[in-house]
Amino acid sequence: MSRDLPDEAECIGMLYDAGCKRRVVVHCCTVKAVAEEIIRNIKGADGRLVLAGAMLHDIGRSVDNSIMHASIGSDIIRKLGLPAALSEIVRKHTGAGLDDDDVREFGLPPGDYIPRTLEEKIVAHADNLVSDDRVVGHMHSVEKLRAKGAVRGAERVERLHWELSGLYGMDLDVIQDIIGEHPRIAAS
Repeated sequence: MSRDLPDEAECIGMLYDAGCKRRVVVHCCTVKAVAEEIIRNIKGADGRLVLAGAMLHDIGRSVDNSIMHASIGSDIIRKLGLPAALSEIVRKHTGAGLDDDDVREFGLPPGDYIPRTLEEKIVAHADNLVSDDRVVGHMHSVEKLRAKGAVRGAERVERLHWELSGLYGMDLDVIQDIIGEHPRIAAS
């Protein structure tokens, strides 16, 4: 890796080296495609950081597929010597973040799990707009959270969707029409 942030090919290698299954790599590449479209119309975000964050957000799934994967992934990113901003994106990418009650309820290590920077918000929401390898509307994630009884989480996803849609200039659900339900990705 010649720079402080890995490029797409390096990220794919890191995911596989960490032990991620192809399904996770395809998901990460799809999230990257959504994030790439979001940053086309939202100025002010560090594009390289967003794309690396989108690619590596689920690296913790190489170890654990529970809610803990974000915290574990953040540790993996730190151990790889990558920038702290990238580690924070990975830690805060779940839904639209986790509040203090969620952190206690899930038994996560103490810390701030709410995306605060524009880059953290874009990666978290790009992930909300992808189900496995499919680009979906934001209500997919909202309804899943409500079905699990995670009303606060559903409300956070809804608020984040409209915040970023305002910056994008239109409802982000249009991304499925722009890049397709199954966009062309590097891992396919």
